[in-house]
Amino acid sequence: MRYDLTGRTLLITGAARGIGAQLARAAVARGAQVALVGLEAELLKQLSTELDAHWQECDVTDQTALEAAVASTVERFGGIDVVVANAGIANLGTVAVGPIDALVRTVEVNLCGAIRTVSAALPHVTAARGHVLIVSSAAAFAAMPGMAAYCASKAGVEQFANVLRLETRQRGVTVGTAHPIWIDTDLVRDIRDDLASFRSTLRRLPWPLSTVVPVEQCVDALLRGIERRKRKVYVPRSLAVVQALRPVVLSGLSDALITRFGGHRMVDQMEDEVRQLGRSFGRTSVEG
Repeated sequence: MRYDLTGRTLLITGAARGIGAQLARAAVARGAQVALVGLEAELLKQLSTELDAHWQECDVTDQTALEAAVASTVERFGGIDVVVANAGIANLGTVAVGPIDALVRTVEVNLCGAIRTVSAALPHVTAARGHVLIVSSAAAFAAMPGMAAYCASKAGVEQFANVLRLETRQRGVTVGTAHPIWIDTDLVRDIRDDLASFRSTLRRLPWPLSTVVPVEQCVDALLRGIERRKRKVYVPRSLAVVQALRPVVLSGLSDALITRFGGHRMVDQMEDEVRQLGRSFGRTSVEG
């Protein structure tokens, strides 16, 4: 049965740009009320004016700030039906050249931020017998040099959601994870612009791992997932096959193929590029 979004309240983190902002627009177009949570206050304010939405500046690694954002949302709308833990970042470079703080910050935002977001909003979602959607990634079941912290955090997000689903099912709460491939957002464009090694690798990846998906297509899939209270959303859908073949994708054979097709040269090039950049995140990243 379709979960009608008309009159529902969605709280969305990472809502200032990209997937979060576009999801807010699409949800409002379907009759929902939205609360926008993120770090870029000016962008959030502009979007809230456009959508007549609630907004609050908030770092998802700050539990006090998250709880305040949830409380203000409940005060404005009377409750929360759906929480979308979407906030995410990706540090640049390998473990060898990436500052430890950047690696840890990626895990803190992507994984700990999702855990904190869900924890803060769950009592209200439970009262509404609503839905939790946590944005993971194709990186949860594939590996690529330069993405150690990102892949680890997104795999952790998936397992967190898998357990949460079992814990909340008897209370009428459904839990889903979204697994997008490369989405045409500022985050991906920043990496593509900054690193020639990434552009070269992307061209060599097999389909569907080489696919760059328009953000609108991704958001359509996420909304369908919410409306159908699905446990898994793949963007594109062909990623379901990749996850089913996860033992092969993460096998020694896969490691050998990546090395054979220039993985070691790509690592050297990437490390040189990141050293020359002199920063650990993309140009538009606010690191949370």
